[in-house]
Amino acid sequence: MEQSELLEQLRIDRDGVRPGRSRRRRLGLLALAALAVAGLVWVGVGRLQPPAVRTAVARAVREPGAGSVLDASGYVTARRQATVSAKITGKITEVLIEEGQRVEEGAVLARLDDTEAKAQLALAHAQLVAARSQLAEIRALLAQAERDFDRQRQLFDKQLVAEQTLDAVRAQRDMLRARLASADEQVKVAQESVAVAQVQLDNTVIRAPFSGMVIAKSAQPGEMISPISAGGGFTRTGIGTIVDMDSLEIQVDVNESYINRVKPGQPVQAMLNAYPDWKIPGEVIAIIPTADRSKATVKVRIAISQKDARIVPDMGVRVAFLESRGAAPAASPGVLVPAEAVRADGGGAVVFVYANARVERRAVTLGRDVGAQRQVLSGLRDGEHVVLSPPPSLRDGDAVRGTESG
Repeated sequence: MEQSELLEQLRIDRDGVRPGRSRRRRLGLLALAALAVAGLVWVGVGRLQPPAVRTAVARAVREPGAGSVLDASGYVTARRQATVSAKITGKITEVLIEEGQRVEEGAVLARLDDTEAKAQLALAHAQLVAARSQLAEIRALLAQAERDFDRQRQLFDKQLVAEQTLDAVRAQRDMLRARLASADEQVKVAQESVAVAQVQLDNTVIRAPFSGMVIAKSAQPGEMISPISAGGGFTRTGIGTIVDMDSLEIQVDVNESYINRVKPGQPVQAMLNAYPDWKIPGEVIAIIPTADRSKATVKVRIAISQKDARIVPDMGVRVAFLESRGAAPAASPGVLVPAEAVRADGGGAVVFVYANARVERRAVTLGRDVGAQRQVLSGLRDGEHVVLSPPPSLRDGDAVRGTESG
């Protein structure tokens, strides 16, 4: 009886254990199912999103040297440029210019302290008034002396007065005539003094010597300015710098070995470094008749036929000297694309053109190799985007996400 009880206690209750295991198994199956659904969703979303491709821009084939007899580099210069200063030394009271401002000839750029100049002008005017008053007084005295002399001469002719009296009256008249001439000269001197004082006053106003653009402002109110350097660095020698933009031209240094290819009046095409795709027509003005022995070059002046606000002094420029008037640098046909954008297709070649988030399969005619690029003679235009290294699965009309290749 005791053994049977012991055995009964050692018996495993399978009905109590089975429900716990079954619950854990169900939870594991649910987790696996959730992972499978998430994987399917991720794959589906990946298939719905268009694949990403790298693109590049097709560029026209340009031959800078074609059609020209010589290429050279230089700078844009201004033939008419001035640092405007004052004619006198004085303190600046007002500056009316800023960089980039256009001014007309005679426009006021700045003003100096004119207190002393105005005082000098007032003094000169007062001296002129005094000289004129003295001149009027002497004229009145002379008129009286002339009448006295006439009367005394009539009396002398009648022998009513002595000759000594007539001589005294004549002397008085001649003296007043001399004083009148002197007073007249004093009036002229006073007038000249007024003119000089007026010039000194005008010199306190600094004006533009010609129409142009202000490219530098060099002084501020309160500073001293002088036409010559006073030393010490505390006195300005200029208000600002003005450039006549209509006087811009190009100056280039041509190797003396090739100067025989250049002649006055020869047409050229200039390309600014800032705007390399902009062709500016021009012609040779003159060949400076001297050579730079250190560089073995000769300077050539070139007129700019097309005026434009984008052309400013000291810009770098490349110049192509053309063979004859009307000739232009030739351009090779077709465009250049990276070699990896071209896919062989049987006996021909194709590229995939990217536009509006889709690709277009296009057959092209190839030209020569240009480094890591290929020349496309036909089938592609300048500025179109092509797919780089198109995958084998890419088909005409597929939707893709294009990214510009660096």
